[in-house]
Amino acid sequence: MKKLPSTLPNMLCVLTLISVIAAGALAYVNEVTAGPIEENKARVLAEGINSVLGVSDAKVESTTEAEDANGNPVILYATDKGVAVQAIDPNGFGGKLKVLVGFDEVGAIKGYTVLEHAETPGLGAKAGFWFQKGEKGDIIGKNPGEKELTVSKDGGDVDAITASTITSRAFLRAVNVAFHAYAAGAANADGQTGASPQQQPKN
Repeated sequence: MKKLPSTLPNMLCVLTLISVIAAGALAYVNEVTAGPIEENKARVLAEGINSVLGVSDAKVESTTEAEDANGNPVILYATDKGVAVQAIDPNGFGGKLKVLVGFDEVGAIKGYTVLEHAETPGLGAKAGFWFQKGEKGDIIGKNPGEKELTVSKDGGDVDAITASTITSRAFLRAVNVAFHAYAAGAANADGQTGASPQQQPKN
């Protein structure tokens, strides 16, 4: 095969051809993987909802999206076994902290899981277990409607993660927002929900 002369038009043609082939390959890969990725997300969400509600077979009956007072997204999942709420606090030590919290019929916390965080390994990353039942910062069974959850340093009754007060505050703010969304959803007969305004303590 005769080698093309190294002229600008020839090089542009070759680069264009390579770009077209690469774009086509990427589009194909995206199409092939889109389905499995969505299925995996649905599976992870279902496992999370079951976990925070303490069951194994919850079925989501409705999903309501809203925003908290600061414009952050809140998602309420009403299931046949209870209600789970996803909330975000953007002001963790490392950035955004996203939680999923399960509530019983009176608003007490049944369980939680941290869906996303950028906290320091070994410190703020402990939020995933620090506030679980039997741990130092145990919030399971507490009702944020009776008393807003805050760390003891701010006059509350929840022990902050050692050396990670900022993360602990962000986590509890997210849980409180989740509760307000749950309470608003339970109070509205038409199923529409929204998070109540909430003041954030200074770090």
